Amino acid sequence: MLSLRKLRPAWQKVRPRGALWEACLKQVMCAVVPALHGEVCCGGSSFIWSTSCGLVNLTHLFRPRTFSAPAPPPSSAPSAELGPREGIRNIAIIAHVDHGKTTLVDAMLKQAKVFRTNQAVEIRIMDSNDLERERGITILSKNTAVRYKGVKINIIDTPGHADFGGEVERVLNMADGVLLLVDAVEGPMPQTRFVLKKALALNKKVLVVVNKVDRPAARPDWVVEATFDLFVDLGANDEQCDFPVVFASGMGGVAGTDPNALAEDLGPLFESILNEVDPPQVVQQGPLQLLVTNLDYDEHKGRIAIGRVQSGAISKGAPVVFLKPGEEGGSPPTSAKVTELFVYDNFARTPVDTVEAGDICAFTGLSAVSIGDTVCQPDALVPLPTIEVEEPTVRMTFSVNASPFAGQEGKFVTSRNLKDRLERELERNLALRVEPGTGAESFEVSGRGALHLGILMENMRREGFEFAVGPPKVITRTDPATGARLEPVEEAIVEVAADHVGGVVDLMAGRRAVMLGMAAGSAGTTRITYRLPTRGLLGLRSAMLTATKGTAVLSTILSGYEPWAGDISTRENGSLTAHETGQVTAYAVESVQQRGRLFARPGDAVYEDQVVGIHQRAGDLKVNVCRKKALTNMRASGKDNTAVLTETIPVTLDYALEYVGEDELVEVTPKNIRIRKNPNIKPKKK
Repeated sequence: MLSLRKLRPAWQKVRPRGALWEACLKQVMCAVVPALHGEVCCGGSSFIWSTSCGLVNLTHLFRPRTFSAPAPPPSSAPSAELGPREGIRNIAIIAHVDHGKTTLVDAMLKQAKVFRTNQAVEIRIMDSNDLERERGITILSKNTAVRYKGVKINIIDTPGHADFGGEVERVLNMADGVLLLVDAVEGPMPQTRFVLKKALALNKKVLVVVNKVDRPAARPDWVVEATFDLFVDLGANDEQCDFPVVFASGMGGVAGTDPNALAEDLGPLFESILNEVDPPQVVQQGPLQLLVTNLDYDEHKGRIAIGRVQSGAISKGAPVVFLKPGEEGGSPPTSAKVTELFVYDNFARTPVDTVEAGDICAFTGLSAVSIGDTVCQPDALVPLPTIEVEEPTVRMTFSVNASPFAGQEGKFVTSRNLKDRLERELERNLALRVEPGTGAESFEVSGRGALHLGILMENMRREGFEFAVGPPKVITRTDPATGARLEPVEEAIVEVAADHVGGVVDLMAGRRAVMLGMAAGSAGTTRITYRLPTRGLLGLRSAMLTATKGTAVLSTILSGYEPWAGDISTRENGSLTAHETGQVTAYAVESVQQRGRLFARPGDAVYEDQVVGIHQRAGDLKVNVCRKKALTNMRASGKDNTAVLTETIPVTLDYALEYVGEDELVEVTPKNIRIRKNPNIKPKKK
């Protein structure tokens, strides 16, 4: 079997046209591979070639391609002054969620002798955020650096979930190359396509790392071919398609160029980084130019700006100015002074006096700087292009909590507190948008998805905020040509056991999903690809886990915008609401639980119109969960029957955001998550 990935530069030079299509095809293939017989493999598909008939299904390989234009120089200085900064490599690690980015970085740090031999090191040390450790995912991009053979390698760890794609988009500006991690079993997934598309558009050097090759069901050869297919689909040019490949196991800390003959450490990976990723092309003798791509905060140092020096050098104590493109002709730039200067070295911020072009640094003293600002010299105001990220797709309404229990559990409860906190979040979260709501106490907050906004809510409640949020809604657009209403659509990949395929198909059919393909997955699973409106994803995860008994894995990525698909029913059951304010009793729950599944447990405090459970039928039903047993002076002849109660459904923030209906609100406090009916929406008459 022969891989066409290595033949593509040759056959792509010939463009057959007209009626001689089959004859030209035969001549091309015979010229490339003389006397070729049998099966030719391209990506994940097989095509039969016979020299006797000369027929081969390679039409899709000869379609017109889109070449990625080279990225513009990082500064506006003349290109003749650009030169390599030796001794430095800047790389970003990008991948789909749970493909092993942070684990691989851990192994790289350990093998670079960053830690002492007797030092206790936690697992996934780059995931320093409490939420990241609890959920097992990377939420914020982070910087570190290691040294290998005298070369400093700046490493940027990025999130893998599609909802945090804005983190990936902005940090790619600091990197000269990327490590594209692909799971040796799953292969390219939706987020793999997203991050690779961004890297190719910026003309970054891509080094493919097939991770987890030590898994029993690993299929590294298939993964490499599937990754090549992805490059072709994204319009990569010949040079980009000829990508280097390294096989690795981040958990085992080994790598190699052959999956069956791995080295004893990550040496082959480090060598590939040095050989394949070019040093940064910068203007070392020009005026200072630095694009701020990230922000951090320290209670003693204040705001910390992070970015790569594109031109010149930045020094401690030097006067600087920061501005955005277009501001030099309008409002004057803001002057400041660099008070402290740091570089990343061996998993620590090391204080330095000067940082030259090509290196990544952090500095303080610019209290009002924001992401996308350019730091320049006072006598050379040449701003760099600001950072652009894709627009959000989901909107939610944040408002002051007005429930009967308002103000009892939170520390920050006013609209001013809420407004100030959202404005602070805008400084570093580029994918977020905040607009005034319908009233003075509400705000429209837009993000990449329900998880993106859910992480913001979770951080706020842990900080002591108390507020209410409405159900997530998609952000629509208007087609300028036809005036039609457009809505975001997503590509979803479901990997599920074969026994539950029918349940997934039935569930997706009710959400206007179109099946694009079905193929055998790994370890007896089936992989189904769908295209469906983003509205169909709201509340889908919990329903799918229920339908598949927790075995389904769902991955999604924004695919584009299409005409409005019509009404979609995301919830079939109504809600059980409390009839009065009081304390839940076991006596009342024993009879109410026959009406559906409950959220409230005996002893919980509830108020009128609070959602206390899921009705077993469509439509809402008011129930009295606070009813107490009447007491009399008559003694029973025997002891009372023991009340048998079913297990309640724990209401977490993620569950509440998936369950909440159009006429409901989620009450978020530091101690509790409640769902209540929206008093501003009148119930529909039956």
